[in-house]
Amino acid sequence: MGWQVDYAHSEIEAAVRHMMISNVRGKFEKFTVDAQIDEQHPERSQVTVQIDAASVNTKNEQRDGHLKSPDFLEVAKYPHITFKSTRAEIVDAAHGKLYGNLTIRDVTKPVVLDVAYAGQAKSPWGTINAGFSAETTVSRKEWGLNWNAALETGGWLVGDEVKIGIEIEFVKQAEPVAQPVSNASA
Repeated sequence: MGWQVDYAHSEIEAAVRHMMISNVRGKFEKFTVDAQIDEQHPERSQVTVQIDAASVNTKNEQRDGHLKSPDFLEVAKYPHITFKSTRAEIVDAAHGKLYGNLTIRDVTKPVVLDVAYAGQAKSPWGTINAGFSAETTVSRKEWGLNWNAALETGGWLVGDEVKIGIEIEFVKQAEPVAQPVSNASA
């Protein structure tokens, strides 16, 4: 049986320090996840995520426009942010690490996601759903996202560390039922 993402119950969020005193969060409204989940051997599972970089939403149009500009994501030239897993490691029954390559603009770097498995539940509609959370922290400068402005009081307008948080809910898909082949002639 395969698993498909329930996008209505999934999100990808990033948080960065603003003026060194608060966190600003944004979500990517459009993304696709291709997950090949091996339930018997979870360490063999593979995940590819493609994010529409222009779908960034921080609830501030001016800031979103700046994030889409060449100062940051340069979405006209690099429309997607991608993550492709390279291996998975099981820590215990509810935790793991997902290693992979994150590509932002034209730079690809390895990252490690700390993954938490929240379990499975049967929905009121009869489906089996599974939930996962993942997080990591990266330096935006490693991907060439260097724009900043010095503050009069010292420090910087935009922090270097980007905290990435992911919530994914999967829905188990029923196996296709083989249709009997009839040998009867008409």
